[in-house]
Amino acid sequence: MALGPDEAGRLADLLKEHADGLSARWAELIGAGLQGRMSRPELERQTRDLQKGFQQAFAGGARDLVDEEAGELRAQLSELSNNRARQGFSANETAISVFSFKDAVLEVIGDTSDSRILRDFVAFSGFVDRAALFTFDAYVRVREALIADQAEQLLELSTPVVKLWEGVVAVPLVGTLDSARAQVVMERLLQTLVDTGSPYAIIDITGVPAVDTQVAQHILKTVVAARLMGADCIISGIRPQIAQTIVALGIEFGDIATKASLADALRYVLGQKNYRGSQAKRTEH
Repeated sequence: MALGPDEAGRLADLLKEHADGLSARWAELIGAGLQGRMSRPELERQTRDLQKGFQQAFAGGARDLVDEEAGELRAQLSELSNNRARQGFSANETAISVFSFKDAVLEVIGDTSDSRILRDFVAFSGFVDRAALFTFDAYVRVREALIADQAEQLLELSTPVVKLWEGVVAVPLVGTLDSARAQVVMERLLQTLVDTGSPYAIIDITGVPAVDTQVAQHILKTVVAARLMGADCIISGIRPQIAQTIVALGIEFGDIATKASLADALRYVLGQKNYRGSQAKRTEH
């Protein structure tokens, strides 16, 4: 039920007339639900600003939350959702904070049999419901964005590329290796080879419990791409179960060097004639 122009005007007057008492009571109702996780002064500031937003939207003639006159109010509700999501409150707690505005207004209206006041409150109640749902949706979007950012950060942290020795970089992988992570491994390793000019890279999969066909293909592509850039890759730490899987899948590693452990791989690199030659040239320069 959308507000009519007269209803919006009367509600604006009501909110303006009882501004101080309403914002204080609204903050009290929210605080009871949040159980002390937000200070009273902070809650009163929020409810005072939001109440002013509602009042100005009604005074401007907003009949629905989607109206242009309610634009500032929508911005305030979005900011509320953003802050609550980052502070660790739930979506329900955020929406209930808005719903409780109806209780505060109802206390101001009190017991009445005036049909006009009752219609005004029903229309106001519908408007607040839409505001609370808007807040809920905004909260969910913020949380999804936060989770996506955290997942990306975790993915980067789980694929470290470290300098193991002069001219040797290593990717020690731990945990489940899926196609998405394998792609990140390839991108980070190739970029590190460019940045460091290292001629050797070791991909250590000691901490990887299983490898499927797609992941194995990604590893092979990484090795081939590194070769195109003039670097040799060694794969170390292939577990017996993974070795059996690779054989069962018929995956050919060709002439790619494989070693039992990271230490064996490093020892192998340091013993390479090409490695010693490249380091000698670097020393001369």
